[in-house]
Formats: sequence, structure tokens, C-alpha cells
Amino acid sequence: MKLDKIEEKKIGLGVQKESRFLEMLGHLSFKKHHEEETKGSLLSRELKEEMKPQPPSPKTAIKSEVQLTGLSPIALQEEKKKEEKPKVTITEPKKEDIRLITTYNFTSDNIPITIKIYKRKGEFVPVYDVSISTITKTTELILEKIREELITQVNLGMVDILTTKDTGIIEQRFMEAITTLVNKHFPDADERTTNFLKSYLIQRSLGLGSIEILMDDFNLEEVAINDAEEPVWVYHVKYGWLKTNIMLQSEDQIRHYATMIGRRVGRQITILEPLMDAHLKGGDRVNATLEPISVKGNTITLRKFAAKPWTITDFIQDNTISAEAAALVWLGVQYELSTLISGGTATGKTSMLNVVANFFPPNQRIISIEDTREVQLPKFLHWIPMVTRLPNPEGKGEVSMLDLLVNSLRMRPDRIIVGEIRRKREAEVLFEAIHTGHSVYATVHANDTHETITRLTNPPIEIPKTMLPAISMIVVQYRNRRTGERKTFQISEILPDSEPNVLIQLDIRKRVLKKVSDSKALMNTLELFTGFTRKEISISLKEKELILKWLVKQNINTVDTVGRVMAEYYTNKDNLMGYARKNKPFND
Repeated sequence: MKLDKIEEKKIGLGVQKESRFLEMLGHLSFKKHHEEETKGSLLSRELKEEMKPQPPSPKTAIKSEVQLTGLSPIALQEEKKKEEKPKVTITEPKKEDIRLITTYNFTSDNIPITIKIYKRKGEFVPVYDVSISTITKTTELILEKIREELITQVNLGMVDILTTKDTGIIEQRFMEAITTLVNKHFPDADERTTNFLKSYLIQRSLGLGSIEILMDDFNLEEVAINDAEEPVWVYHVKYGWLKTNIMLQSEDQIRHYATMIGRRVGRQITILEPLMDAHLKGGDRVNATLEPISVKGNTITLRKFAAKPWTITDFIQDNTISAEAAALVWLGVQYELSTLISGGTATGKTSMLNVVANFFPPNQRIISIEDTREVQLPKFLHWIPMVTRLPNPEGKGEVSMLDLLVNSLRMRPDRIIVGEIRRKREAEVLFEAIHTGHSVYATVHANDTHETITRLTNPPIEIPKTMLPAISMIVVQYRNRRTGERKTFQISEILPDSEPNVLIQLDIRKRVLKKVSDSKALMNTLELFTGFTRKEISISLKEKELILKWLVKQNINTVDTVGRVMAEYYTNKDNLMGYARKNKPFND
């Protein structure tokens, strides 16, 4: 995912913000327990001149500070002197010891954020450095006073008993109170400064503090808190695992964050139940463990839900797949041939599943079944997304992948998307669905086509080998363990004798996909179900390849816009081909 796509990825941000608010609202009642999560981690800088309120006269300022802090003038001066000394020593690396890799900016709740990724001399892992425009120490004292007043004004005791539908009312009350207090104590501040101060208070009092900033960076896939003794880690889409300059204060604070997140989604984590796996309402997934299960300390791992999912345009632009190979996949999807996507961990299986779903026609009913909501289809499609549910603390109420898969067959689907095949019973139902006329698209963990067949035909899945030809196409994803690049590795078919035939394979050294054999089953199946000749199939592939290259040239790369192009292809192909041949902007 490229850094210059940050603005495009703002799609869906509002939904994620609202959802995270639901999970984090419970933090209010624990405000006094853990207030400062950064241990000298964020590099402090004075608030820019244009963002500062107009300073009052010296006498008025001293009087105001004395009233707000409750300190005598002499004590106030002593307090200021103390605060001038850093509580935690931060050693600024010398410029000659740093090799800057990249830098970019984004906004987190009206707070301007600057990210610098650099490599320190003598260290092996690059640093993900978060820098924010912050406030003076004196202003921070005033904001602390405001936070205390806020607790007395908002009835925090009601938070835990209110239902989700009442959260909007609580949010409104909270914002009204904080706005009144900020305007009271900073009457001369302009709108920009006021919004900045409100956002600062909200992040410190309501959510996960500095972790919220990480959740707002669209270039991050994972946020990992390993313990209170080391910095928070992040997984960057381009640079992999990085250490941040953010540290949490204590193990108790990590445990509190985990407890608070779990409470908002009906889960709990305790010494007796020290493991928690929760799906947040915005789509993010949280896993937490408590010591002594995790020996070094309490942990939280947050997998972020992509606000802008991958599309076929992104894959071709990034050379993950070629237009020629993508055209073959599109042809199979168009004519309802079931497809299995395999690959190792973090190879992009789910991303490819989402790309394959770009090719669905608009007049069919689609049901997706996942553990974690990751697949995103165009809004105008006839699509029913479904997710599993974990059992409650008493072990009741679980809804498994198998339950949803069996139920989906009663919902008259044309296409079924399954997040991942893990167990024998799930695979049996899935193959039964294929044999009863449904098109199925699923993922499985395997490194190549042969290993995919081995996994499917041996425990724990153990499907009879004679059932495998029901899968018309296997797309294998690959991650180069040296460079971290993700590519489509193989596109294969399964022959009638259940043996694989690799059609297209990645030349790893040249990093290009090459045709390695002719089709022996896929083309025969297409001829059977479409009545096309091989020549007509070849023409269709060339048309699709032209359209895919045109998508890249026109930078049509969102789920909805790509979906509209596909819908135009299925309903008015001649019109769309005119746009593609002339390389004209698409106007639907």
C-alpha cells in the first residue's frame, strides 16, 4: 500500500471512529487509574504560534494559574521549575547517527501528526517516530484541571450500564461539557486551537491515548504491545515491523486497556481467563494475554480493519499480479467457476479474495462468511456479510463457521465467500455447496498448488481426492521472505484425475508471471458452460486485459468505482470497451 494513497484511505474513517468510540467509552470511569501512557515517548514540542490562544497579561495569567491549580504563587513557580526538568530522560540521536527512510503526515482527531521512519546507527530495527504538536507545561496544568472538572460534570457511573444505542447521547453530553470547559479556560482561542485542545483531552481521557494515533495511520496493519518495558511495535505495509517511540507506563495500564476493550464487546479477561480474542464493531481485531501466560508481561495485539481494501487496480499497479493473469482469474469468476486462494501467512490471501470479489456481476446474491470482517464489496451489490461469534464466558452462544455455512445454503446464494477452510466438516459442506451449483471462493493455508492439494486431502481437513476437481482454479499467493514483497505465485487448475496443472507461475528472479503450460481442464469447462470456442475465449481474455490496463491508467482503484466498471461491463460492454479503447475517463 503506497504512502501517497493516504488521502484515498480516509474512506470509512468516520465509521471506524464511531466504532472505536463505542469500545473505548468505558475508559472514562477509570480515568484516575492510568492517566499518562507515554513514558517520555512522544517528542514534545511547543504548540505552534498560530495554534496558541492569545496570551493574557502577566498579572492576569498568574492569577488565573493560581486559581486553576490551587497553588500559591510561590508554589506555582516551584512546580514550573520542577516540570522544566524531564521526568524521563530522552536522548536525542545525533543527526549523523540517523538515516531517514521516509516521512509523512496525517491528522488524528484534529491533531497534526508527523511520522518519521529512520534507522539508528548500531540498531537493527528501524524506528517509527511519532511527533505531535503539543502544549506548554503551564497549559498542560490547566488541561489537567479541566479533566478533573469534566469527571464531576459528566455522570461516568452510567457508562457501564448504558446500551450501545445510548452511546450517542453520552458522546453528545461529553462533547458539550468539554467544549464548555475549553471555551471557559481558553476564551481567546481560535477555532483551530479549540478543536486541537478538545481532541487532546478526548484522546487522553476517553480512548487509548497515543495508541489512537497509531490506529489512525492507514499505513499500519498491526499494533503490538508486548509489555511495559519496551516500546509499542507496529507493522508497516511497506517496511514491516518497526519500533515506535511510544511506551506505556505499567503492566496495570496494559491490563486495564485490555479489560476496557473486552467489556465493551461483551468479553472478559481475568487471571482465570487470561486469553481474549475480540472483534471490535469497527472491524478491528484485538487479542490480549495476561501474565504469567505471557511471561514478559501483558500483551495486546490490534489488527486493523482496512478502511480502503485492495482492488485489482492496486494489485496490477504494485506488480502483485499481471493484467494477463488477472484477466484469466476474471474470466473464471465471470462464469461462476469456484476458486480457491492459498498461500502462507501474511501473503495476501484475504486481499486476493477481496480482489476476486471485484469481478462479481451485479445481479447475483452473494453471502460472505468470515471469522473477522475483512471482505468488502461494492455497496450496490446484493451482498449479505456474516461473521462468526465466540462463546460467552459460560461457553454458550457460539456461532461457528460451519453453522453459518450450513445456514447460507438456505438463503439462495449465487456466490459464497468463505474466509478460511480449517476443518473437515467445513470443507465437506463447502464442496457439497459446489456440487449443488453454488460458486464458492475460499482461502486455505498452503505454500503452493501441490501443498494445497496435500492439505485438503489429509487431516485435519481430509477431503476425498475425487472431490477436488470441483475446484476449477487455485490462485497461490507468495511473500518473498528477503524483500517482503507479496506476489501471485501460481494460477493452477485441477485435472479430472485430481492432479494439479500449473498454468502460470512466478519467475522469482525476474519477478514476472510466465505461462508454463496450456489448460487441459479449465478451458474445457468454460467451453462446456459458455458454448464459446477457444478463439472466442481468447478474444474475451484480450478484452479483459485491455480493461484492466485502462483501470490502471485511469487510476480507478476504490471498491465502489471498480465495482461500477465491472457492472458496466456485464450490462453495457460495448459502451465500456469504447472508454477503454480510447483511454477516456469513465463516466457512469
